[in-house]
Amino acid sequence: MITKHLPRALIYGILLIAALFFLAPLYVMLATSFKDAAQIRSGNLLSWPNSLNFESWQLAWSSACTGVDCRGLKPYFVNSVIMAVPAVLISTAWGAINGYVLSLWKFTGSEVLFGFMLFGVFMPFQVVLLPMSQVLGYLGLSSSLGGLILVHCIAGLAGTTLFFRNYYTAIPKELVNAARIDGAGFWRIFFRIVIPMSTPILMVTLIWQFTNIWNDFLFGVAFSGADSKPITVGLNNMANTSSSVKSYNVDMAAAVIAGLPTMLVYVLAGQYFVKGLTAGAVKG
Repeated sequence: MITKHLPRALIYGILLIAALFFLAPLYVMLATSFKDAAQIRSGNLLSWPNSLNFESWQLAWSSACTGVDCRGLKPYFVNSVIMAVPAVLISTAWGAINGYVLSLWKFTGSEVLFGFMLFGVFMPFQVVLLPMSQVLGYLGLSSSLGGLILVHCIAGLAGTTLFFRNYYTAIPKELVNAARIDGAGFWRIFFRIVIPMSTPILMVTLIWQFTNIWNDFLFGVAFSGADSKPITVGLNNMANTSSSVKSYNVDMAAAVIAGLPTMLVYVLAGQYFVKGLTAGAVKG
């Protein structure tokens, strides 16, 4: 009986150790964010705070300095929300249409076009910084939230197209052909047949895009202006701001605030992400 249950116990033990290993940094950040300066200097890194002190959270949100700007992370957080929400929705919708065309409405050269689009999945983003900055300059979108939205839509298009195209190849073509015989056109088939069947891959793509866009630093630091910096740039500026005494509790609170939206997304919708992947998001 002991031998029978040993493999399962061993698996659970390994998973528990892995979970503790990956959760340890989050614990350190949370514990440090609730400590005051005296406890940080005298205590242990892993010790729990004597009392929950929310002053560092308030400072990180509304009054901590990022360079010469002492408004905390709030304006950067708002910028990230304004940038991420439309960028995620547009890139997901755009990828869904592309995947629909490339899988169910194939045309001459569609496979070649899809192959070229795949280059965007593997291309380092550093390669496109200069041409993207030139395009944004031509469009008058340099150093603006609109420019960041456009950059993230284009950068994420190859990945979203790949997700949807591979998912839609599993849809029986007879279903689409039957709808066409009944007189349904391109958009009616898309909205009445394909989209209702796309819930798993929609969840995968939305979560994937939101995580990538919210956590992005490269495009944020390269294409943002003084009033359009996302939260990752604000967090970096806050951590690198020189002061007489380093406020580790404020920095840790700021780091948790910056990562909180993506953590909430995975906690609330993580099961849909796993179901979407197993339903065919990376199949084909």
